[in-house]
Amino acid sequence: MKEVVLKTNNLTKQYNKNVVLDNVNITIKKGDIYGLIGRNGAGKTTTFRMIMGLLDITEGKITLNDKKIDYSVTDEIGFLTEERSLLPSKTVLEQAIYYGVLKGLTEKEVEKRLDKYLEEFNITEYKNKKIKELSKGNQQKIQFMTAVIHNPELVVLDEPFSGLDPVNTELLKNIIIDLVKEEKYVIMSAHQMSTIEEFCSDILILNKGKTVLQGNLREIKDQYPANRVQIETNESITENIAKLGLEIENEKNNEYTIKIDNEEQAHNLLNELVKDRKTINKFEITKPTLNDIFIEKVGE
Repeated sequence: MKEVVLKTNNLTKQYNKNVVLDNVNITIKKGDIYGLIGRNGAGKTTTFRMIMGLLDITEGKITLNDKKIDYSVTDEIGFLTEERSLLPSKTVLEQAIYYGVLKGLTEKEVEKRLDKYLEEFNITEYKNKKIKELSKGNQQKIQFMTAVIHNPELVVLDEPFSGLDPVNTELLKNIIIDLVKEEKYVIMSAHQMSTIEEFCSDILILNKGKTVLQGNLREIKDQYPANRVQIETNESITENIAKLGLEIENEKNNEYTIKIDNEEQAHNLLNELVKDRKTINKFEITKPTLNDIFIEKVGE
C-alpha cells in the first residue's frame, strides 16, 4: 500500500458569510498525480493556497507527512501559480537564484539545476535573457523551473500547461512524469480534461466550493455505461443508423460518432451493418470521457 503524504480533513474557507470551500477532503499518496478540477471560481486555487499556507484555514486540517503545514515544511513544496509570479527585469538565471536561495540552495546549486531544466526544455540560450524578453510560453517554462528548482517532495501545479504549444506541452508532460518516477507527489489543475485523464489516477471535482465527485478515475469511469460508438468506414451508413433510430453526434468523411443508451444498441447496429455487407474499418464502443462526466456534474 502506498504511503499517504498529503491529507486534508474537512477543509473549509469562509470570507465573512461566504463559504468558498466547504469540507473538502483530499488524500494523496507517494508517486500519485492527483487532479483537482472545476469551473472557474470553483475553489481550486483557494485549495492550493491553503495547502501552501498562503491562506488561513477557517475549519479543517492539512498535513504533509503527518505534519501541519507551516514554514518548517513549506520548503518541501513547489508551487506553480496560475498567474505570473516572475520579475520581468531579472534574467532567467537571476530569477532562479532568487527563488532557489529563498529555499536554502546555494547559487552554484541553483545554476546547476537550472542548466539541467533549460536543456530539457531546449532553451539553454535564454539563461541570461530578461524575463520580459521571453514569450508567454517560455515564461511559463521558467515559472515551472523556479517552482521545482529546490527538488520539492510535493509539487502543486495550477494550470501548468497555460500558454504552451503542443510541442512544449509534451516536454512538460515528460518532465512531470520524471518527477513521479522519482516518487514525488503531484496535485494539479487543468481545464483540459484530456490532460487530467492522461495523467491523474485520482480526481476531485469541485463546484462552487463543494465536492461533487471524488475517487479513482478508472473506478469512476467504470460506473458509467457505454454511450458512444465510433465507426470508420469507406461508405455511407446513415440509412442503417436511422433504421435503428440512433442519433449521429458527428459525421465527417465517413467517420461516425453515434450516441447509444446501452451496449445492446451497439451490437444491434453492428449486426445491421454486417447484414447489409458494409465495409467497416473500425467499430469501437466507448465510455464517457472525463470531459463528458465533468459537464454532467458541473454544467449548468
